[in-house]
Amino acid sequence: MMIKTTQVPFYAKLALVLIGLITLGYLIIIGKEILDPLMFGFLFAILLLPLSNFLEKRFKLPRSMAGFVSILLMVGFIGGIFYLVGSQITDLSRDWPLLKEQITKSSHDTQLWVQHTFHVNTEKQRVYIDDTTNKILASGGAVLGTTFGAVSSLFLFYTFILIFTFLILLYRRLLFRFVLKVFGEEEGETSVVYAIVENIQRILRQYIVGLLLEMLIVSAVACVVFLIVGVKYAVLLGVITGLFNIIPYIGIFSALVLSSLITFATGAIAKAVIVAICVIVIHILDANLLLPMVVGSKVRLNALITFIGIVLGEMLWGLSGMFLSIPTIAIMKIVFDHIDSLKPWGYLLGGDYEYKDEAQKEMKTE
Repeated sequence: MMIKTTQVPFYAKLALVLIGLITLGYLIIIGKEILDPLMFGFLFAILLLPLSNFLEKRFKLPRSMAGFVSILLMVGFIGGIFYLVGSQITDLSRDWPLLKEQITKSSHDTQLWVQHTFHVNTEKQRVYIDDTTNKILASGGAVLGTTFGAVSSLFLFYTFILIFTFLILLYRRLLFRFVLKVFGEEEGETSVVYAIVENIQRILRQYIVGLLLEMLIVSAVACVVFLIVGVKYAVLLGVITGLFNIIPYIGIFSALVLSSLITFATGAIAKAVIVAICVIVIHILDANLLLPMVVGSKVRLNALITFIGIVLGEMLWGLSGMFLSIPTIAIMKIVFDHIDSLKPWGYLLGGDYEYKDEAQKEMKTE
């Protein structure tokens, strides 16, 4: 007796895929409060794993203590960066009278330019500005409450990240064996799950270290350039340029605006234009020279998929989604590349890199 098989129509498969994607997106959105810090904790745990292993083997520390010390060192490093930025901001606040005077003068010049260009007298402009200021002051209490709530949420968010990082470092063997048991494989280098986990750890660790190194290089170059130009807060603007540069696509524009505004408030407009040009040139050199060398081959994703992922990440989780989009797509590509039925999707995420590499290897052998 032959069993008759029925083939599912294409439109039915497409409908199931769309329903699955919509359901997954909805679950990601409603689970943001726990998935967001969990993902950051996962990335930090991968980054700190070599250090934790070193502390366990070299100093014979218990796994819990090694993880705790690793997190303390990471917090100290990040705290040092914030201390450097905070000390510069403190110096900036001391010059507040000068900044206020410069802003007032610039506002007056802008009013005169608007009057001569658009024939709107300064009295009408002043009335509009006063009305806007009164509205802002009237909602000051609500803004203050919102700001306090945002700061409290951020503090809780960072606390959750540290807790998840510690717990993942502590239970990493348990989690790894759980994944092996789910897919019915034994622990060993021949296991597909083992290969996927090893590749994810290696590539994400190299990617994060590459980003940190890129940030340090861009900050150092920007500080030197701003010092040569003669910008008053060269170190602060250089660090801001380096920090914002790691935010994909929109980071450089934020650094450009902040650097230009601070320079304009402490000097002439010509110097602000020079600073803006310097930031653009630094970004161009970073995108075309530094980024391919330092980060380049760590995450082989094409620009189209990267941009789509960043946009979707911002739509789902905001700024944190933009940070997590590239590592998440990189994890998906590694998984797809190790599963035969999903290899076409892995190729789509990476593009023609694999074929270019193979062609280059063949040319070298010839």
